[in-house]
Amino acid sequence: MKRRSFLKNSVIAGVAGAGAASSFSAPAIAKNRRQLKMVTTWPKNFPGLGTSAERFARRIKEMSNGMVDIKVYAAGELIPALESFDAVSSGSADMYHGSEYYWQGKSMAFNFFTSVPYGLTADEMNAWIYHGGGQKLWDELSAGFNIKAMMACNTGVQMGGWFNKKINTLEDLKGLTIRMPGLGGEVLRRMGATAVTLPGGEIYPSLKSGAIDATEWVGPWNDMAFGFHKVAKYYYYPGFQEPGPAICCGFNLKVWNSLTSDQKAIVKAAAAAENSYTLAEYNAKNAITLEVMKTKHKIKLRKFSDEIMQGIGNASGQVIADAAKSDAMTAKVAKSYLDFRKKMIAWSKTADHAYANARLLPFKYGG
Repeated sequence: MKRRSFLKNSVIAGVAGAGAASSFSAPAIAKNRRQLKMVTTWPKNFPGLGTSAERFARRIKEMSNGMVDIKVYAAGELIPALESFDAVSSGSADMYHGSEYYWQGKSMAFNFFTSVPYGLTADEMNAWIYHGGGQKLWDELSAGFNIKAMMACNTGVQMGGWFNKKINTLEDLKGLTIRMPGLGGEVLRRMGATAVTLPGGEIYPSLKSGAIDATEWVGPWNDMAFGFHKVAKYYYYPGFQEPGPAICCGFNLKVWNSLTSDQKAIVKAAAAAENSYTLAEYNAKNAITLEVMKTKHKIKLRKFSDEIMQGIGNASGQVIADAAKSDAMTAKVAKSYLDFRKKMIAWSKTADHAYANARLLPFKYGG
């Protein structure tokens, strides 16, 4: 009987204690619960880019058990796409999801944290940011604008773009108006073209109306979603402008610093997971969609000549060299990036490229 009484009293005490603990912890839980606004540079629910932003927000909410709840606003819903950086920097929005090269007007260094012509591939970009000192430099750059940024998506190597005329020589680029942001656009200007920056939602009508003669966007999956195959004759490859573009999540720095240590850890883990997931998603979807484009829509797939790619490569090298001279921070970032690029080229020549070339040999495989 004494033992039963003891157990009964212990259970009652335990329940009472749990209730007391719950009542004491409730205000702390409420205090740490965050509701944040994310603005993006993408059309609402756009495949890959727009859906990645939404999925990223869901990951954080689920991993934090609802303690960090993010409301996602597509381009134009709260602010225009290309005003996202300023909105987050000033604190009128808490975070953005977009491409860092959109902010090159703030510093040319931002280009290196998305992609630069003939630069790092997606895997190499991950290596530089995570293990080559890239994130430290990114933090230093972004802090000057009251922002904390990190990779949260990658679309993989991009196509050369859609054109309404054949590009047989470098001369054929002269006089064309092409949608291409970042340093890739500057390369085309030096080739005699006019490069313009347009957010995703404005590209199709501009191409259809003739306001632009050509455009690059991402790759087959996203390009078909916009319907570029309906308004342009030729689809060119390979791309030079964005071999592994990192898409970023940028927090207002004060908002970031106000998060608890576990909330920060959750955001970083969610960003890394989404970065890996979207790259796999794009590789799968692009392979499937390109086949559909060729078989169902009969697109005219054309390859840029080696002469064209060599000429673009020479211009790209000069553009990168000039960008590095723009300010001390860009010079610092560019040096780190270019030193790492040399290491990656040597390694990939021995590893990835050698294997890819071997896989193209005409042996029988899988029956």
